[in-house]
Amino acid sequence: MSAPQLASSDADPQETREWLEALQAVIAQEGPGRAHFLLEQLIALGHQTGINMPYSANTEYTNTIPADQQPATPGDYELEQTIRNYARWNALAMVLRANKDDSGLGGHIASYASAATLYDIGYNHFWHAPSENHGGDLVLSQGHSAPGTYARAFMLGRLPAEQMDNFRREVDGKGLSSYPHPWLMPDFWQFPTVSMGLGPLQAIYQARFMKYLQHR
Repeated sequence: MSAPQLASSDADPQETREWLEALQAVIAQEGPGRAHFLLEQLIALGHQTGINMPYSANTEYTNTIPADQQPATPGDYELEQTIRNYARWNALAMVLRANKDDSGLGGHIASYASAATLYDIGYNHFWHAPSENHGGDLVLSQGHSAPGTYARAFMLGRLPAEQMDNFRREVDGKGLSSYPHPWLMPDFWQFPTVSMGLGPLQAIYQARFMKYLQHR
């Protein structure tokens, strides 16, 4: 276990080091549960004695499973990363090509770029298409990330280049709808979602309704 890092403005580094080393010893010998209990007791005592301890709902982004207890990622990581890079590039190229005539169509390029890993893990390892052995999952995509879904579909041969070049020009079925739109693209999208305020809420109520049907 590494030595604790002390703040440069510490008025008594020796005392601080002793407290931190004591906590490290508890973690090593009795586990994180005991350490968590002791910290809670110290915080409660601080509140009782009037120490100014402002409440904050923000916590560090720490995995609940220690790294040494996490299972290995299934699949071929390098291959999936390569596919993800191509999907990001195709999504970018599609939006730029659709806007090459200064039409100002836009395309939310960064939305998919920031969420590509999340979608790829879902596609590669979690979501199921309808089959004899599975009824198929219901996937409510974040609308602004649609370029990435189109980019992946193009790589799978589900969409021709003509449609990719007509992003946001879906008239007569020769283009792609701006966002998930099952009325305009019934063979592609399951749910009409765009807003992050409406999409997740729709997913919650859809799941609740499906649970209602399951119990009846």
